Amino acid sequence: MIVKALILAMALQAAPGGLAPEEEARAQALMREVRCMVCAGESVMDSNAPMAQDMRRFIREQVGEGLSDADLRQAMVERFGHEVLMRPTFDSRTAPLWIAPLVLLLLGGALFFTAMRKPRTRP
Repeated sequence: MIVKALILAMALQAAPGGLAPEEEARAQALMREVRCMVCAGESVMDSNAPMAQDMRRFIREQVGEGLSDADLRQAMVERFGHEVLMRPTFDSRTAPLWIAPLVLLLLGGALFFTAMRKPRTRP
């Protein structure tokens, strides 16, 4: 009787999905990097949407099967598109997202510099 209670208590304390603590920590880190496709700007880890629950389950299954982090990210991108990553990778498709802020900052600095150098005319 006591042995059954101990086994039940240990089973309830086990990491979700039956993962080892190191695998669960890795899965949770990946869940923070994946965007919920239903919620605006929330990671899968923070969302309570049913789709986010399915995505968390998928991530745990893949980590349990030994898939590497890079392969898991690629699988999520293939399944949902580049928008699924909280920090998209730099490639030809996402280059404008990474370059636009730099270009706008340079243009703003140039406008500020020319406005400050403009000679003032006195009436």
